[in-house]
Amino acid sequence: MKQITLEICAGDIDSVKAAVAGGADRVELCSALGEGGVTPSLGFIAAAKNIRGIRVHVLIRPRGGDFIYTPDEVECMRSDIAMCRSLGVDGVVIGALTPGGDIDMEACKRLVDEADNMSITFHRAFDMAEDPDEALEDIISLGCDRLLTSGMAPTALDGIPTLMHLRERAEGRIRIMAGAGVSPATAPAILKAAAADDLHASARTKVTSPVKFRRESVKMGTPDADEFSRLTTSATIVRNLKDIITEYNTIH
Repeated sequence: MKQITLEICAGDIDSVKAAVAGGADRVELCSALGEGGVTPSLGFIAAAKNIRGIRVHVLIRPRGGDFIYTPDEVECMRSDIAMCRSLGVDGVVIGALTPGGDIDMEACKRLVDEADNMSITFHRAFDMAEDPDEALEDIISLGCDRLLTSGMAPTALDGIPTLMHLRERAEGRIRIMAGAGVSPATAPAILKAAAADDLHASARTKVTSPVKFRRESVKMGTPDADEFSRLTTSATIVRNLKDIITEYNTIH
């Protein structure tokens, strides 16, 4: 059995550093986590690649909302993948669906071809697909290395039965990476159920802004946005998760 690894979803450069400090195996770079994540800036990607000791994967998603993409959006994603490849990124995270809830094989094949020899993860667009078994087989046929999924449930903990089924059906042809609500409190149950080959977590904590002058009436985003705090990855939470995984790997 291959060792279970820990991937951290990193939305800023401090989160990448925290992931390294906590012992994570890999980071998935993304921006706008409140929208489920979109492709991060080139500057962020380049800065992350300059940090040693961790593999860097990049989310390829041009916008929030659904996973049905126009030809122009597919071209945008292909260009982003090409840029990631030129920066020496280790892997990309992709996904696209048809209006009927199937894997968009034509779009995804173009993205996979562009990725060339980079590692490929299919993201949680899978959780919005209609038929999990058919979608899994399509993703495997694309040549993806991992599938990030909550088991089509609000959280990976809730999705354990489906995660177990997917892992059994995959038979080692693809790694099932459990994500959504993964924390030191939920990871043991997911691992005990043998429901995942890898774990994916943001491991975030709230950090208050150091700004002293505050114009509370002005919002940069939604009306209920908190402009004076942000969520960023905690090295302590990452370490706690890694310790849980290490203990599991040692026993199994």
